[in-house]
Amino acid sequence: MASEEQLSAIKGAKVLMVGAGGIGCELLKTLALSGFEDIHIIDMDTIEVSNLNRQFLFRQKHVGQSKAKVAREAVLKFKPHIKITPYHANVKDPEFNVDFFKQFNVVLNGLDNLDARRHVNRLCLASGVPLVESGTTGFLGQVTVHVKGKTECYECQPKPAPKTYPVCTITSTPTKFVHCIVWAKDLLFAKLFGNKNQENDLNVRSTDASSSSEHTEDVFEHRVDEDVEQYGRRIFDHVFGYNIEVALRNEETWKNRNKPRPVYTRDALPPRPIEQNGNKDKASNTGDPSSVSAMASLGLTNPQDLWSLRENSEVFLEALGLFFLKREKEIGQLGFDKDDQLAVEFVTSAANIRATSFGIPLHSLFEAKGIAGNIVHAVATTNAIIAGLIVLEAMKVLQNDVKSYRMTYCLEHPSRKMLLMPVEPFEPNKSCYVCSETPLTLEINTHRSKLRDFVEKIVKAKLGMSLPLIMHGVALLYEVGDDLEEDEVANYAANLDKVLSELPSPVTGGTILTVEDLQQELKCSINIKHREEFDEEKEPDGMVLSGWTPALATEKNKTSDNGPSSSNASQTVPLEPEDDDEIEIILKDPEILSAGKKRKSTDISVAADSEISSVTGAMLIKSKVEADDSHSDVMVDGNLDTNKKKRVQ
Repeated sequence: MASEEQLSAIKGAKVLMVGAGGIGCELLKTLALSGFEDIHIIDMDTIEVSNLNRQFLFRQKHVGQSKAKVAREAVLKFKPHIKITPYHANVKDPEFNVDFFKQFNVVLNGLDNLDARRHVNRLCLASGVPLVESGTTGFLGQVTVHVKGKTECYECQPKPAPKTYPVCTITSTPTKFVHCIVWAKDLLFAKLFGNKNQENDLNVRSTDASSSSEHTEDVFEHRVDEDVEQYGRRIFDHVFGYNIEVALRNEETWKNRNKPRPVYTRDALPPRPIEQNGNKDKASNTGDPSSVSAMASLGLTNPQDLWSLRENSEVFLEALGLFFLKREKEIGQLGFDKDDQLAVEFVTSAANIRATSFGIPLHSLFEAKGIAGNIVHAVATTNAIIAGLIVLEAMKVLQNDVKSYRMTYCLEHPSRKMLLMPVEPFEPNKSCYVCSETPLTLEINTHRSKLRDFVEKIVKAKLGMSLPLIMHGVALLYEVGDDLEEDEVANYAANLDKVLSELPSPVTGGTILTVEDLQQELKCSINIKHREEFDEEKEPDGMVLSGWTPALATEKNKTSDNGPSSSNASQTVPLEPEDDDEIEIILKDPEILSAGKKRKSTDISVAADSEISSVTGAMLIKSKVEADDSHSDVMVDGNLDTNKKKRVQ
């Protein structure tokens, strides 16, 4: 039972929840039942069918509605006298600024991505409001407390970046099924059904333009006099046959690799057109485009079956045909969605045909869907446990009970009969550029790199700023915002395309730039160091930022083993997680974390969804997608200076 002091703190508290998904549903329920009477919820998502197995405030009738609003309605049915304010919006919207955050006593995070977590962390630091962070994946979970000036902020320790794969690996030398999935989802699906102007490497990768021009010209265009089946077979032969033959011409690439086998429709299918069974009309004539299914048309019923090459080829052609026959209006604006049955069927079949070419084991549709959506299947019980721990920490924060703060980790297997592992939080990292304002150093070729490169690759991608302002001394080089005059917007846009050394206030070696995000109220200084050359494989950005806590790679990209990419597109293709609240915890030595002992910073580590909220020096990070046993385990040395880390007193 809560004490009178706790009940008083709870009833008088104004709480902000960010996220109404797996953790958020459990958290809102627990807050309401614990006596909290003024709760605000921000969530930009709408309810999907796949949410219903664990987000128990939602029902089938709620699909397509706002998560925040439906969650409020569900809780008010059993707690009608409390105040719940929902916001169907993005927490990064301008209305949720520092002044907005200042009205709350504590902020509770149940987010699913690194960018939003960093943003909330910075707003909490700027407003001086305590933050309780959390995450789950499967049976694993974590809750951490972040209080300005007393504990580490969320960004004091490194966070692993989403898995990325070099384009040359994806397009030329795949070795894992996940490479085939990325190729099918982010390149082929996007080329056929997404923005036609999007650059990617699906056209012939050949240095002999004269020999390949006839094959590359409008190869993905659906010709007026061409029926859908002819078009599908032509695409099939081009991407699985001709492109593989072109790749085989580069003999150097295959000296130490197994050569792929071109696959043409004549090899995979009978010479006559595919015979459709009676199910096709039934499946295809439905009025709901999302229910159109190639599997249903072909009489394939079990998503866990492993399809043969012929079955994959039939599904590929059938799915492509159904997109053009039943969903033609969507073509040109489609993006892959793991809840789109036809899209999953297309990507699964395409990935399997490509895997056949490269001698990679095939996967079922069920497995492929898990990999394509980077799904680690959620466990509702873990979400409930973590939600309870969040509320416990929130109670301590409301009473300013600093000595009782704990970072708690939920384990899959007991360690000394313990499934919950509490760890004392640490003091702020003095080298953290977010909460300690430590200057950063950027090595960059100031005569070649443009301001746009600096903004996109450093300010936004690495520092996570949404509305940046960049100054050199008193000269304003770049700014974004709705209150700018037209001539200012034009001036800053022109600056973006200038190399750093040719800006109105030139940026050269020795320059100190001030970068600020007015919404996050974050400011940092960057010392510019000119450098002529960079290793294209190890330093693909052409610039190196030092003094920040970089993202730890969860998958090693060995670009040196691959041939050069001729792509004008991005040199890496990300495989982004789509399930919510995802983390992973690895205990380095569970035996030393027994009950009653002091926990050291090197004893435990946590890798979170696109993050590590870690208290360790040497970290073990295990990259895991349960549906795909081809994902390797990756060991990373964090090399954190644990001697400088102190527990909160």
